[in-house]
Amino acid sequence: MLEVLHPGFLASIQDLGRYGFRKYGVAVSGAMDNYALRVGNLLLGNPENAAGIEVMLGYSFKARASVDLWIVITGGDLSPQINKASIPMWTPLEMKRDDILTFGVRKSGFRAYITVGGGIDSPLVMNSCSPMAGSSEGILKSGERLKIHAQPPPPRMKLQVLHEEYIPKYGSTIQLSVVFGPQEDYFTAESLELFLNSEYTITPQSNRQGYRLEGPKLKHKGTYDVLSEAVWPGAIQVPGDGLPIILCADAQTTGGYPKIVSIISADMDKLSQAKPSDRIRFKAVSLGEAQHRFLEREEKIKTLKRMAETRDGQ
Repeated sequence: MLEVLHPGFLASIQDLGRYGFRKYGVAVSGAMDNYALRVGNLLLGNPENAAGIEVMLGYSFKARASVDLWIVITGGDLSPQINKASIPMWTPLEMKRDDILTFGVRKSGFRAYITVGGGIDSPLVMNSCSPMAGSSEGILKSGERLKIHAQPPPPRMKLQVLHEEYIPKYGSTIQLSVVFGPQEDYFTAESLELFLNSEYTITPQSNRQGYRLEGPKLKHKGTYDVLSEAVWPGAIQVPGDGLPIILCADAQTTGGYPKIVSIISADMDKLSQAKPSDRIRFKAVSLGEAQHRFLEREEKIKTLKRMAETRDGQ
């Protein structure tokens, strides 16, 4: 087991989310940084979708190993420590019984992920153990004892250092690639140009449902309302005040504001590591480029999976 001595700020159990239920109004949810969770699991020989812990900022988080277990810390660098000694990220480490895991000063990024050999054994709701949007279930509490699935024998690749090409770099100014639509025709040509040539700041009024941005206001040609229709993580809505809202993992399933662009899926993990006060710029790309970037990321995952499934890790 892994005992949560203190959950810090909104630490939660997360897998890759629940799919197939949006038609019932249920958000996908799941890890904000999909890539970080998947890589952490693969380094441990876990299924990609095994549940881990999403830690935001890391302040005050503290957990104790009740048994010997293997862990990997991925995502933002929040200065992870075992027994107050710094530990490396993106590499498997053994925690001995009674070892204490904490975090220190944030160095980069915003969210770190703790994956455990075997994965966390948490009840499933609609095929996922991620908290449902607006629910406190899955949000960790002090004294909670997390069960761990039976741990597989550590793959040989656990003894290797992950090549730097697999480790994202996070900064306080990020560029996100976007594809226009479906309602860019609701905005003036000047606003479309302004959107692509301006810098926006993430406001404190941001959460897992959406990031609100502060910056140049965009003008609609006429109405700022559309008939409510499907929305998705990555869509950027622009309400009447002209300030964009980026929908995130816990986003609602329908909305009535025009969507000027959608962030490509390969950049959503990068967005998840941005915090309030960080700056964002947007770059328009073609649908073909978006698909290429998606396949490029998936090829990295496939390579890691092959390494995990190969006994010598070569």
